Amino acid sequence: MDLEKQAKIYKALSEENRLRIIGILQTEKKCACEILDYLEISQSTLSHHMKILCECGLVECQKKEKWSYYNLSKDMTDEIIESLQSLFKKKERR
Repeated sequence: MDLEKQAKIYKALSEENRLRIIGILQTEKKCACEILDYLEISQSTLSHHMKILCECGLVECQKKEKWSYYNLSKDMTDEIIESLQSLFKKKERR
C-alpha cells in the first residue's frame, strides 16, 4: 500500500464517530438505520462519514432497493494491519 493510500485511511480513522462505525461493523453487515441506532448523529452526518469510509476502501456498501447495507472490507482491513506492522517494524541499524 502506498503512502498516499495509507494517509487517506488513517485520516478516515482519525474521527471518533468513524471509529465507532468501524466497531459497529466488526460483527456483521448493518443497514444505515441500524448504525444510526448506535450513534447520536443525524442521517446526513452518517452519510458523510460512510462516504469517507467507503472512498478509502475500509467499508463496502451494497444497495438493496432504498436501503444501504454496510460491511467492513476484509481485504482492506488485512492490508491496513500489514501496513501498520511494517510501519512499526524494527529495522536493523547499520
